Amino acid sequence: MIEKLIERFLRYISIETTSSFESKTFPSTTGQLDLARTLKEDMESIGLSEVTIDDFGYVMGTLPSNLETKLPVIGFISHMDTSPEMSGKDVRPSIVKYQGGKLLLNKKDNLYIDPHLYPEIERYVGEDLIVTDGTTLLGADDKAGIAEILTAMEFIISNPRIKHGKIRVAFTPDEEIGRGTNHFSIEEFGADYAYTVDGGGIGELQYETFNAANTEVVIKGLNIHPGSAKDKMKNSMLIACEFNGMLPSNEIPATTCGREGFFHLISVQGSVEETILKYIIRDHSREKFSRKKTMISEVAALLNYKYGENTVTFCTEDSYYNMKEKIEEVYFVVETAKRAMESLSIEPKIEPVRGGTDGVRLSFVGLPTPNLFTGGHNFHGRFEYIPIRSMEKSVQVITKIVELFSEEATFES
Repeated sequence: MIEKLIERFLRYISIETTSSFESKTFPSTTGQLDLARTLKEDMESIGLSEVTIDDFGYVMGTLPSNLETKLPVIGFISHMDTSPEMSGKDVRPSIVKYQGGKLLLNKKDNLYIDPHLYPEIERYVGEDLIVTDGTTLLGADDKAGIAEILTAMEFIISNPRIKHGKIRVAFTPDEEIGRGTNHFSIEEFGADYAYTVDGGGIGELQYETFNAANTEVVIKGLNIHPGSAKDKMKNSMLIACEFNGMLPSNEIPATTCGREGFFHLISVQGSVEETILKYIIRDHSREKFSRKKTMISEVAALLNYKYGENTVTFCTEDSYYNMKEKIEEVYFVVETAKRAMESLSIEPKIEPVRGGTDGVRLSFVGLPTPNLFTGGHNFHGRFEYIPIRSMEKSVQVITKIVELFSEEATFES
């Protein structure tokens, strides 16, 4: 099983699937369709039925029930795209046994995973890790989840002693750019409950997420020859600096953790005449989330008072809300995953997600979907890695969840 799991993962990360905020297509990049076609072939080869790719690139398949008893339909979901924050092209992975201390990735560029910066790696001394050469991300987010789900399905199929109800599997595009469920049909998927396999280190079990919004701020300036600019020029880039400086400096990703929210400036494009700032806004508290959006409006109003009407305009769109309020209504789906982990001697780490998953939106449209670990660390960057043992444990947790649902057929469907 481990060999097949690793083979799948390495094959999937070799396909470039970086999503794009700028693209107007869905999925946003053609590489995701390449992976979708590969996954369809793999799903059919292991014995899944009803395997489809729709016009939007969603891949779905079924493992039929092997019981006469009617059970809830359980779904497992991962996403095919990788983050546009770091290249996912020509990933060059390697498998190394971590001996402690700094882990060399690339001697030529002097790139290391330093435990002083990434102390979690010291948990894996003596284990085999899959790493990059430091020039790209790895893609464990979320191709590890895909490989783990398919390996679990293959294991269940090859072991008919494992009794289970109907299981649905789905792989989605464009999760990293917030569009992963834009065209996802929960009716077609047909699951009663689902799990995304999109978390980090071993044991992570998450049902509480940020409330999230995207904000674009447009600042208009006035250019004039610098020799005669006194009391006339409005440099939009300097006003942009002023705008950002009026937001709380202690509410950014680098200074927050746990349930603390933030303003995250993700891009700046500017000239004297016009500057565009793009932010993501996050907070676990709906009240604090609303307050952050109000603050954007207040800062814009102050700068418009100072520099003139319509100097600063902005547009804020909510992306998703904290799925906790939906998952708590069916908390047994979290308890089932927790028991699955405990039965495998894995300590469940129930903690808030400092991010979002496809499960957030799905939970709000009627498909409760907490999040399970993949085993990976340092997602979205060159220092991403994943322990092979953690991947194996993820496969075992998925399998155990399936078994527990079949054992406890009194759950409402």
